[in-house]
Amino acid sequence: MPAPSSPDPRLPRLAEIPAFRDYMATGWGTPDRDPKLPAGAAEAAAAHRARLSAQFPGRVIAVAAGSAPVRANDTFYDFRPHSDFAWLTGCAIEDAVLVLTPAGSAHDATLFVPPPAYPGDTAFFRDAAHGELWVGSAPSLDDWSAALGIEVRALGRLGELVGASSVGGSNGEVLFGGAPWHPPFDRGAAPDLARVLAELRMFKDAWEIAELRRAVDDTVDGFASVIREIPTAVERGGERWLQGTFDRHARTVGNGPGYSTIVGSAGHAPTLHWVRCDGPVVPDELLLLDMGVETRAFYTADVTRTFPANGTFSAAQREAHDLVERAHRAGLAAVAPGRAFSDFHHAAMEVIANGLHDWGLLPVSVDEALSPDGQHHRRYLVCGIGHHLGLDVHDCATSSYEAYQGATMAPGMVLTVEPGLYFHTFDETVPPELRGIGVRLEDDLLVTDTGAEVLSDALPIDAAGIEDWMRAR
Repeated sequence: MPAPSSPDPRLPRLAEIPAFRDYMATGWGTPDRDPKLPAGAAEAAAAHRARLSAQFPGRVIAVAAGSAPVRANDTFYDFRPHSDFAWLTGCAIEDAVLVLTPAGSAHDATLFVPPPAYPGDTAFFRDAAHGELWVGSAPSLDDWSAALGIEVRALGRLGELVGASSVGGSNGEVLFGGAPWHPPFDRGAAPDLARVLAELRMFKDAWEIAELRRAVDDTVDGFASVIREIPTAVERGGERWLQGTFDRHARTVGNGPGYSTIVGSAGHAPTLHWVRCDGPVVPDELLLLDMGVETRAFYTADVTRTFPANGTFSAAQREAHDLVERAHRAGLAAVAPGRAFSDFHHAAMEVIANGLHDWGLLPVSVDEALSPDGQHHRRYLVCGIGHHLGLDVHDCATSSYEAYQGATMAPGMVLTVEPGLYFHTFDETVPPELRGIGVRLEDDLLVTDTGAEVLSDALPIDAAGIEDWMRAR
């Protein structure tokens, strides 16, 4: 990776050499600077801004995109905008800020962006963050304005609408949101704004649903790509080979994986967030894959299946998988408009508790285990079994309890159902044949007017169906 220009006196100060500076200012054509937004993104964002505007009449709202986090020293991870910013703009511009100012009964939108550095500006070849020579073709402010349909100004003019004197003022005129703010705008996000945005984002419009369908379909294709690579992973590469296979697929068809891909073989399968993926793929053991493609509009799928690495479940593996399947089907059946959000959780947990009791693994009765003061079955399923899905894999997390866990499901919500059983290798409460078995089934669902649509139903959930699906790849 090339090193950015440095003030180190041992290196030539290129910008201070007149002949070089003049030469670098001439002889350049104009590259393609089209922002290349996902189709429909600008129109969807305009509708999202209108929904937010109606919640805060007369208030100034400022939402920041954020910056790429440092990986090490002067290298950075890829930039991904804050989800609220993406929802309101449809674009990804590092360090940009969207400002909504009252205009009658609505708001006017102005986007402030760091201006790119083009030929003729020494930053063109000196600025590793904004110089077009470093970062590639960069849309102009006018390019962004035409693509987004809103006014776009240079970031340095942000104080015109959000001045330092108004930050944290007693009149509370400015609501800050999105990514963390930098001085002088350093008061942090307004909790009410974050909550309202999360609750608005619970209800997906037609464009968002189409993006989520694309994410799920691409994810199913990614599962097929991973399954085909199991023999190679067994021979060499292990879990990390399969993780890399999916991540390459996600990066090719979309923005990348929507979260750290989980590939757990053998004793790693019971670890809920096994993202290290540094173990082998063991042929006779289970392989838990929790994966999701994020589209170029930043909507992610979240799908999990558990496969026998050799293509056939053992008796103990199948017994565990069958119990999780029964719990999963009970959870799926409990997703419908008007039902409590917690219904699918309780439906699945009841099946799990009864199954564990039948196996003799519960030290108490099923009723006592399911009671608020019991929960003994949760030893083997300590996580929740579902969540909202959208721009974030765990979407709408800053919602109020009443709007999320305490709410009823409604059309337009997209959520996951994901029961499982996790028997760790060092858990001495389970018989030896179950230790090291981890099973999870996770599907993505759209709540409709009459029930729910399983978006990820192209992947089977029964053990025989999974074996057949693997053979067909």
